[in-house]
Amino acid sequence: MSKTVLVAAAATGLGATTALALARAGHTVYAGFGPVRAVLPDALTALGDQVLPRDARLHPLALDTADQHSVSAAIGEITNRCGRVDAVIHAPGPVPRGPVESFTPYQLAQIYDAHVLSSQRINRAVLPAMRERQEGLLVWVVPAPRRDEATPYLALYAEITAVVDHLAASYARELAGFGVEVCTVACGSLAADPGRYPRLIHPDDTETFAAYDARHPGLVDGADAVLAPRAAGDAEIARTAETIVRVVNDPTGTGQFT
Repeated sequence: MSKTVLVAAAATGLGATTALALARAGHTVYAGFGPVRAVLPDALTALGDQVLPRDARLHPLALDTADQHSVSAAIGEITNRCGRVDAVIHAPGPVPRGPVESFTPYQLAQIYDAHVLSSQRINRAVLPAMRERQEGLLVWVVPAPRRDEATPYLALYAEITAVVDHLAASYARELAGFGVEVCTVACGSLAADPGRYPRLIHPDDTETFAAYDARHPGLVDGADAVLAPRAAGDAEIARTAETIVRVVNDPTGTGQFT
């Protein structure tokens, strides 16, 4: 059965691959590409930094998940065209790397926004109609669990990942009575683009960062050594996209897919 699916961050390699895979599986896909102004609505071969084959089922959509007005307008556009949003695919956020103290309160708010509030804006826009229909699907792409994520200087990322996991689990429990499915799809990469290093957030307080680096030399290299194997590969991105297609094609309940 064909569904109308929103891929929230389709300007990345993972998002673009997922959007195209869903379209090829017969779904109508709205591919959010962020607040980018250079992409023409009818130029389906270009989506942010990605080049995609043309597909009649794939529609680029201006969507800035940090802006409630943009989110509301995007969901309204999909609803006006298709009558409903059947599924939403939430993307993983960037990786904060550094001692916790060296991140300013403003940065912590930005990190929380990128990982949590961005999905909450979309969820609040789509869930009322999903609950009324007693049908819908929310999917979060999350990093595959690893024991070394407690590495110093990656603590913030471990914490925010746990928050996202708990958020998805809470939604799953609360929406169970409304017929709305919720699941997470584990991705072995922390980067959303093939061959690229995970997108990092560096501390703004460079003086504090330097003090920690002087006292604990080598911790930055240790954190980077943990992140290096998590660079995105074509095979892992394709595998994650195909898992998402499988979930959308036949959601069998809440839980985690690997």
